[in-house]
Amino acid sequence: MTTIDHKIQPVIETTQERFAFGNNWANFASEMPVQRIEAAVASLREKLGDLTGESFLDIGSGSGLHSLAAVRLGASRVYSFDYDRDSVATTQRLRMAFASNADWKVEQGSALNETYLRSLSVFDVVYSWGVLHHTGDMWKALELAAIPTKAGGRLFVSIYNDQGKSSDRWKRMKKMYVNGNSATRRLLELFVWCDGWGKSFLRDIVKLRPTRTWKSYRSYSGQRGMSPWHDVVDWAGGYPFEVAKPEEIFEFFRVRGFVLEKLKTCGGGLGCNEFVFRRER
Repeated sequence: MTTIDHKIQPVIETTQERFAFGNNWANFASEMPVQRIEAAVASLREKLGDLTGESFLDIGSGSGLHSLAAVRLGASRVYSFDYDRDSVATTQRLRMAFASNADWKVEQGSALNETYLRSLSVFDVVYSWGVLHHTGDMWKALELAAIPTKAGGRLFVSIYNDQGKSSDRWKRMKKMYVNGNSATRRLLELFVWCDGWGKSFLRDIVKLRPTRTWKSYRSYSGQRGMSPWHDVVDWAGGYPFEVAKPEEIFEFFRVRGFVLEKLKTCGGGLGCNEFVFRRER
């Protein structure tokens, strides 16, 4: 297990109500066991295959874990950017710890800045997992994500599933979180934990296997290398927050010259739908 020093000062970039995604990612990446990296590589390989010789753009890199996975899968050039400067610092530290010799550039940038997106070269793969619905203008961000996707290249996005009134309730709770004090935030984190983990926790206790499901998640298998507690915090506070139905995302990109290659839905429930598109024109 590698420990990464994260003495990062928060940067306030806007007065917009917004969750401190970068602080959560810095905490997540403070320790980076090899199993976490291997799980991220396996997850990315499942959707995109081998990336040898391909260029890879990570929009909203967060911890930088999946940019690192792209390096491990053979990407010839990796470019990572994030709006949150704490996330940029975390990604940069991960690069220095695990891939300092790779052709991997990390910088601060906004997924809503058209001028910035147009200043980038085009890429074989554009990747943005669970990011664009947190920008405050999801449809514009999706539109702009197409810009650096080369003809014949792939665009991999994941977007929160639209659950109607349930999604509206989650949005109100997340807004309460970012505007609340520390006590309010801890209570909301506890609520999210109970909502997402309560049943499995009780089931494990009954079966005399306390925390088995939690520990299984922490084994990273099938979880993109993610961490259960950091996912809880991210879900509790992830604001701005927007959602879409799978068919809305499909149609949005179809009329823009993209063909759907892979789709993984969350079964109409809570979570993200994943899309891999190929640009035909």
